Order: sequence, then structure tokens, then C-alpha cells
Amino acid sequence: MKIIVTSIFVQDQDKALKFYSEKLGFIKKEDIPVGEFRWISLVSRDDREGTELLLEPNNHPAAKEYQKKIFAEGIPATMFGVVDIRKEYKRLLENGVKFTMEPTKMGEVTIAVFDDTCGNLIQIVQK
Repeated sequence: MKIIVTSIFVQDQDKALKFYSEKLGFIKKEDIPVGEFRWISLVSRDDREGTELLLEPNNHPAAKEYQKKIFAEGIPATMFGVVDIRKEYKRLLENGVKFTMEPTKMGEVTIAVFDDTCGNLIQIVQK
């Protein structure tokens, strides 16, 4: 068994698609109409057959509440691994990404956190 899709709640699917593809550099894999929303998934440029990130609309009240509360508490919604966090931090800053935590050593890992502009904090980590 392996993880093939993971999702993240977003306030606006079009805005999220633009951010995750243009700012972060993920590649759109699926974009399929499903009722009033779409099944939009992205993959890493380096692993196009790897785990997909689904941009899940937060239209359900429980999803909105969950997203709002973890954001307010400063809890990242998900984590992405990077090879060189300082290089990635610099690249993302140059792309206009706003960080809430710059690269910080935490034991065996270094982490940084940014705002995805779609209701989430996202953590990047270098092991």
C-alpha cells in the first residue's frame, strides 16, 4: 500500500492552482470538472508519477472551520520536502512567497513556513 493522493483545503481552486503551479513550481496532472468544483491535482516536477496533491475546495463548514483554526494556531496544513532549504527559501522569496518562519534548525531537520494565500500555512523541511 502507498499514498497516491493527499489533499489540502483551499478557499479558491483557481487561485490555489495558480499559486501552487506558478509560485511553487508543481505541475498540473488532473483538472476534471466535478459538479460545481473540479478535481485538480498537482505533482512534483521531479516525480511526475509520484504522490498527487489535490486542491480540495473548503466549501463544507467543517473544512472551513478546520482550515481557519489551524491557520490561526500557526499549524501548517502539510509539509513538503526540499533538498536545500536555503536555496528553496530564496527562490520562493524571489517568487513573492510570504514566509511566517524563515529556515530554522530543529534537531535533525531545518524547517520554514509560508502562507499559501489560500488559507493555509505550508511547511518545507530539509532532512
